[in-house]
Amino acid sequence: MAAGGDDGAVITRRLLVAGTAGLVAACGNLATLNRLNALTPGDGGVVRRVDGAAYGSDPRQRLDVYAPASAAARLPVVVFLYGGGWNSGYRGGYAFAARAIAARGFVVVVPDYRLVPAVRFPAFVDDAAAAVRWTVDHAGDYGGDAARIGVVGHSAGAHIALLMTLDRHYLAAAGVPGAVKAVVGLAGPYDFLPFDAPSAIAAFGDAPDPAATQPIHFVRADAPPALLLTGDADDTVRPRNTAALAAALRAAGAPVEVRTYPGVGHIGILLALSKPFRGKADVLAATTDFLHRRLPARGD
Repeated sequence: MAAGGDDGAVITRRLLVAGTAGLVAACGNLATLNRLNALTPGDGGVVRRVDGAAYGSDPRQRLDVYAPASAAARLPVVVFLYGGGWNSGYRGGYAFAARAIAARGFVVVVPDYRLVPAVRFPAFVDDAAAAVRWTVDHAGDYGGDAARIGVVGHSAGAHIALLMTLDRHYLAAAGVPGAVKAVVGLAGPYDFLPFDAPSAIAAFGDAPDPAATQPIHFVRADAPPALLLTGDADDTVRPRNTAALAAALRAAGAPVEVRTYPGVGHIGILLALSKPFRGKADVLAATTDFLHRRLPARGD
């Protein structure tokens, strides 16, 4: 594969030499994500089953579905919610993450959701719940088991994933209460009052009840099992968010697992899902092992 005169292997080597730091500044850039998808070694045996299915009437309410090319039985399902400060992101940029998870025995749904400034909280959480509703209704069409749905989110996507899962009203309003059986948060903001970052002010500053924007406000003993991953070098979403939510879940008696990766930053934890960067942290193995344990086949 060629791009600007360089083949994929050459560009892959350049990315590896540059290291994670060389991608951090531009990871939110769609061109960079597309290059990562196109030119780094990928996970084989996975196909995109759906390209742009509508789960609502807004142009942003579209999703893709990835699945192993063949499977002997119905597979657990993952809804993957990307980050981007609640104001950016496009599902096509995260094919590398979807393919990585799907290759380990999952049907993976990647929705877009409405973004700031076109909307404010809670519209993007409502969209995530609507995407879960679509998944419940359609996962079986693509080899998935709608009774075994987990959610994985990174950064703002982790905030959305944990809030939607812990605050019962989102999935209930979408008509699928209790549909999410397990949740994984990668470097998520879960306890970030008062709002001081511009992206948080733009997304949540008008919320009549600021506490209702915080996943930590909704911890409960019967919460679905959670895996919270962070890096101790994350200076974008401080690891204290993970520590605080984990402590609150444990205090409530909810099942939670935590892993902190030395030297891994905010984007590095996401890039660790991509084949060239998996040696940095076992994020993919930790995530998929947890989900297989928590989303067992019925009868297991």
